[in-house]
Amino acid sequence: MNTRRRPVPADLLLVAAVALGAAAVLHALTDGVTQGNVALAFAGLVALGQCAGPALPGDREPAPVATAVALAYALLGPLHGLPTAHGVLQVAVVTTAGTLTGLGVRFAGQRLLAAARHRPPAPLSGLDAAARRLVTVSFAALLFQPLYGSGTTDRMSGPAYGALLAGVAALAALGDAVLAAAQQGARTGLRYAAALDDQLHALLGIGSAQVATGLLLSLLAGEAGLWALPVFCLPLLLAQASFRRAAAVRATTGQTIETLARATEIAGYTTPGHARRVADTACALGRELGLGSRELALLEYAALMHDIGQLSLVEPVPGGATALLPDGEQQRIARLGSEVIQRTGVPRQVWQQVARLADPCRLADGRHDPTLPLASRIIRVANAHDDLRTAAADRPRAGLLDPLEHLRLDAGRGYDPVVLDALARLGRRGHRAARGPDGRCRPAA
Repeated sequence: MNTRRRPVPADLLLVAAVALGAAAVLHALTDGVTQGNVALAFAGLVALGQCAGPALPGDREPAPVATAVALAYALLGPLHGLPTAHGVLQVAVVTTAGTLTGLGVRFAGQRLLAAARHRPPAPLSGLDAAARRLVTVSFAALLFQPLYGSGTTDRMSGPAYGALLAGVAALAALGDAVLAAAQQGARTGLRYAAALDDQLHALLGIGSAQVATGLLLSLLAGEAGLWALPVFCLPLLLAQASFRRAAAVRATTGQTIETLARATEIAGYTTPGHARRVADTACALGRELGLGSRELALLEYAALMHDIGQLSLVEPVPGGATALLPDGEQQRIARLGSEVIQRTGVPRQVWQQVARLADPCRLADGRHDPTLPLASRIIRVANAHDDLRTAAADRPRAGLLDPLEHLRLDAGRGYDPVVLDALARLGRRGHRAARGPDGRCRPAA
C-alpha cells in the first residue's frame, strides 16, 4: 500500500521559495551584488525583523517588520537622489539572506533558552510566512524594477509615481493573502473560501500596516537615505507589540474557558473529557461547513462551556447525557448556562450560541428557523453524538442504535440534517479529533 503523503499547496510554496532563493543566491555569486552597502542595510533590517517574531496569533505574519523592509527594497527607486541598480534577483537574494539570518539567530536563541531551562527546544516556526514573503516580495520587484530600470518611472510625476508604488504594493498584498489562504487551508483544514476571508480581514489590520510601512520606507529612503529605515519602522514595531498583547489576552481567555469547562467534570455532572470531545467534534464540523478561524474560535468557546447550566441542577443527569432529556429541560439548562457564561466577559456570540443550542432547527409550521445560529446547531449535534457514544460504550450489549442513525431519526426538527450530513462525511473519512501544542482543536494530520 502506498503511504506517501501527497504534497499540499503549502509544501509546494516552500519548494518554490527554496528554488527562487537558490537561483537568487547563484546569481549573486556569479554576477556579484550592486551597491553592497545598501543591500547589506536592507538585509540586516530584514534579519532584525525576523528575529522579532513570531508574535502574532496563528503564525499569520510572524515578522511584519521583515516583510515591510523587504517590500521597501523591492519598491526602491532612487536612494537619496541617486539611482539604484538592483534588480529582481537581488531583491530576492537580500530577502533570502535576511530571512535565513533572522531564522538562524532565533533558532539558536531558542535552543540556548531551552537548554538553560532544561526543556526541549520549540520547533522553528515561521517557515510558511518566510516562503510567502520571498515569493510576494519578488513578485512586487518583478512588477516595479523593470519599469524603473527602463526609465519609465523617470517620466512620471510625483502623484503618478506614488500611485504606481501603491498599486504594486496592493497587488503584492492581495497575492500574499491568496497564498496565505492556501497555506492556512492546507495546514488547518479550513475551506479555502473561509481561509481567504480570514486573510482578507487580516489584511485590514497588521497587513495594511506593513504594506503602508513598506511603501513609505521606499519613498522616504529615496529622499532621506538609509537612516530613514530604522526610524520609520518604529510605528510597525509598536503595532506588532499591540498585537502581541492582544494575542496574550486571547490566550489567557482560552485558558480560563478551558478551566471553567472542567467545573462540570470536577463536580461529577459530566463524564471526564466530555466538554473537550464535544469542542473537538464541533470544530471539525465547523471546518467541514466552511466556518472561518474567528467563527471556529467562538464555536470552540461555546462548545467547551455548553454544559455549565448543569451546575444549577439539584441532581446530576445520569452520565451527564443532556441529549436524552426532554427538549424543554435541555432548553432550560442551556439558558441557565448562558446566563452564567454572560458574566464571564466572553464575546456576546458565545453565550448566545449556548442559549439556543437546544432549540429546534425548524419552527412549528415546518419552516427553517433563520434566527438559530449555525454554531448552536453544530454544538447540539456534537453533544448528542458524544452522549450517545458514551452510553453505547457503557452498555455494549444493550443493542443501542449507532449514534448517527439515532440522531437521523430526529433530523429535521431537533437536529439539523445539514450538520448530520457533515458528521457522516467526517465519519467516512475516519475523522480523529486532535489538538496542537497550543491546546486549540484542529484536524489530525
